Amino acid sequence: MRGISFLLIAATLGSCSTAPQPVTRSPSGQRAYEGLIAGKVAGPPVSCLPNYNANDMSVIDGQTIAFRVGTGTTYLVHLSDGCGLLGSGNYALLSRQVGGLGLCRGDIQQVVDTMNHITVGSCTIGQIVPYTRP
Repeated sequence: MRGISFLLIAATLGSCSTAPQPVTRSPSGQRAYEGLIAGKVAGPPVSCLPNYNANDMSVIDGQTIAFRVGTGTTYLVHLSDGCGLLGSGNYALLSRQVGGLGLCRGDIQQVVDTMNHITVGSCTIGQIVPYTRP
């Protein structure tokens, strides 16, 4: 009985791992990723991306989006699993902001089918990493 309890606790703790999973991108997604960070250096992750413009968002793949802010900074936003359909077909990322902090780590995002107006997935924002020119 004690052994079963230990296994259940171990399985529960193992499922809470926050280690980033390796991202496999399509060739076009990899080119977009490399183009956005070319000549730039990653800074320390930030907790929020204030004052972003949704028109400057690029979808790299279902787990990575990028925001260009100004002329030299690109923020890569890593998403948890659940937004895999983003960037394919008629899907868009829907963000509901509460307060004025902008896009923040832990915020829940929804992927919406723009043709049928239904939610087809959801995920949370993980790391937000700024890339700037040295």
